[in-house]
Order: sequence, then structure tokens, then C-alpha cells
Amino acid sequence: MSSLRKTYMLYVFPICLLLMLAGCSSEEAEKVDGSPKEDVTLTFWFDDAGPLRTAIWKELIATFEEEHPHIHIEYEGFVKDIAKPKFNSALAMQALPDVGSIYTSWLPEYTNREALVPLDSYFEKWEEGDKIAESLISYNRNISQDHQLYGLPYTRNMDVLWVRKDWLSNYELDTIDTWNDFFHTVKTFTDKEHQQYGYSIRGGEGSSLQLQRMMYAYSGISTYIKNGESTIDDPLHVEFLEKYLSLYDLHTSRNDIVKDYKGMLDNFEHGAVGLIQHNIGSYAEHQKVLSPDQFQALPLPKSVNGHYTVEAGNTMDMVMFEGTDHPEEAWTFISFIASQKGQSHWNKRVGQLPTHEDVLEEAWVQNSPHLQTALSVYQDPNTKMYEPPFYLIAYNSIRYTIVEPGLQEVLSGTKTIEQFLKEWSVAIENEYALYEKYHAQTGSAE
Repeated sequence: MSSLRKTYMLYVFPICLLLMLAGCSSEEAEKVDGSPKEDVTLTFWFDDAGPLRTAIWKELIATFEEEHPHIHIEYEGFVKDIAKPKFNSALAMQALPDVGSIYTSWLPEYTNREALVPLDSYFEKWEEGDKIAESLISYNRNISQDHQLYGLPYTRNMDVLWVRKDWLSNYELDTIDTWNDFFHTVKTFTDKEHQQYGYSIRGGEGSSLQLQRMMYAYSGISTYIKNGESTIDDPLHVEFLEKYLSLYDLHTSRNDIVKDYKGMLDNFEHGAVGLIQHNIGSYAEHQKVLSPDQFQALPLPKSVNGHYTVEAGNTMDMVMFEGTDHPEEAWTFISFIASQKGQSHWNKRVGQLPTHEDVLEEAWVQNSPHLQTALSVYQDPNTKMYEPPFYLIAYNSIRYTIVEPGLQEVLSGTKTIEQFLKEWSVAIENEYALYEKYHAQTGSAE
């Protein structure tokens, strides 16, 4: 070997060795920090699907997967009517998804059945955690027996009166401020000769929550259970239902007895009904059919005691299900949906209130009349919140098996309002007594 070649090797070999070692170190570092990351597939179920919302989820998922190429999301959406049975069936078969979006009212049941993973350790480290409304985080903790956080709220709702603005103008009516205004408007709008009704009562699937929200909005009662007794059958609720349900078949269609929200929305949007009660989330459906000068959202009128009364905890939450093999990636997706970027996209498209304080300051929220209407109620210092007992295991069962068929019996004339409210109230009280007995026996905190 020539001296020149020896000299060359003396210089080159150490450099090659260093590069090899550096390469090994890089590989070891990748193993330590997780890069390149293992490909992961997460299943995600949504509890209130439809063409519009499914399209929004696919947009969000595409954005998420672009930012996190090692995580693939398999989406499955269920229409509201069948969502709960689907989740329950999956729980029974131990076949739950990794991540889900569920109603706040489901949280107590699923935490009691040990179906959810607490999110506290993730939430406390999340840089946007302090941007989520503290009152909503506290509420979600308080309705779980162990007071841990099982659901991260990413959207907030509220029931309003959707009124045909053009009808108000045609009938020379101003607005609806009071319950007297409400009943007067319904009667004024009605023209049965031309198949035009002032109002639509939701008598079919999902009627119980809407009815309950109207009752408490009227009465102003903010305590759902007091000293073990339900306020459902309070005289003010009897008074309200006597007025409200008397509208049926006079100022509403007879088929309202089986009407669900889709039927209500369709009648409202196509000129058969001038006024409905539904949540702000139906804005996205209305605006596809109606122009801004044809419809508007108004708050449910103030109670007979002069203040707004609304349901607490009216949110949807991202949750992580027990059994997931990928909790870190599941949290990555959950936090993305609840982030400013995720919430802004979702809520703007759907027309609901974000729970992220930075999104609330965005121009689209500030310039949205129906969202400002909802915020005016939530931010009114005199507004009172009533808290349905979602923590009662049979609460939703009572709604489906007692309240909703009971309402149809009242509308059909086979049951009195007093009987209906008494049966509803007793069912709640009996379930609450079992709840109290359990806590007394176990010594667990409420």
C-alpha cells in the first residue's frame, strides 16, 4: 500500500467510524423518542350522525391524519335514534371503540359501568386545558361518582325557539319575549284552512328532554330534586302543560303525536309551521333551505319569576373507552378535536357554541346572531341552571319508557297531565332513593 493511500485511510476510517456511530445513535434515539412512530389505527364512533355531520368529521379526520400520519382514524357514525343501543351492545360484547363522542347525559352511566378511561392526567398536561370552560369541566367531574374527568366537552348546545322571521313580519308581530307572547304568536300563526300551523310539538322520539326544558324554562325552578322529592310535578309545571299541550291538534298538526325532530324541522323549513322549539344545532339545517331574513333564534322566554332557566351540562364530549390499546394516540385525537383548531371547524360548520374561550372570540362566533342569542342567556348573571339527575343509572330509561310514551297518552287523551307528571316524578324519586341507599351502604361520596 502506498504511503499516500495509508495517509488517506488514516483520515477517512475515523470519519466513517464516527458516521456509523452517529447513525447507530440516531437509530437508538428514534427508538427512545418514538420516531419513526408505529402506525396505529383508532376506531371512533359518533353518536349523532347525519350527512352533514359525517362530512364534517371526515374533513376533521383528514386534517388530523395529515398532521399525525402514523395515526389512522376509522370513523363510524350512528343516527341519534340508534346510537345508544349500539354503544350499549358494544359494551356488553366488550367491543367498544377506542374513542367516542357521547352526550354528557351518558357519562354517569358509562363511568358506573367502568367503560371510560379518566382523562385527568392527560388534561392536566395539555397546553390548551385552561382554555376549556372551567364550569363545564367541573360539571363533568361532579356528575361522576369519583369526580374524575371522563369527558372532554368540545361543543355546547341550548334549546331556543326557532321562528319564521318572515311570518312575524307578515303578521305584524314584533318578537317573543314572554310566555304570553309565545302562546299569542302560535295562535296568530295558525291557519288550518291552508294547512298552516303555529307550532309543532315533538311527540315522538326525543320528546322528553325538550318537554322538560320547556317546563323548567317556564317555572324557573332550578332544583330538580329537593329533600328526595322531584320537582317534576310542581304545580307550575302542571300549569304550563295545561296551556302548552292544549295547543295540540288546534294549533299543531295531529301527527305531532309521533313527530321527531326531523319532522319538525322539515315542517318549519317548508312553511307548514311557523314556530318550533329545538336546539341551536339545527341552524346548519335551516340555513340550507331558508335565507337569513326568513328565520331566527329566540331564547325560551324568561320564567314566570323573571329569569332565564336552562339545563346544565348540555354538551357533547370526547371520551376514551376502556380496552383501547393506544391511549396516547387516543388522547392525541381527543385533544385535537377539543383544540381551538378542531372546535373552530366543528362548531362553525354545525352552528353550535364552542367550549374553547379562544374560539368564542373568533369573528364567526361574534357575527352569528343565533350563537349570540344563546350566549346572552348563558352569560346573563340572573340565569339559573337546573341539573337533571344524569347520575341516576335509570334516568335515561325513565325518559324512554315512562316520559315519552306518557306524553303520547296525554296527547291522545288517555291520561291526565297530573297522572303523567306524578308517574314521572315518582319514578325519579324511587331511583334517587336507590341511589341514596347505595351511597349510605358503601359510604362512597356523592
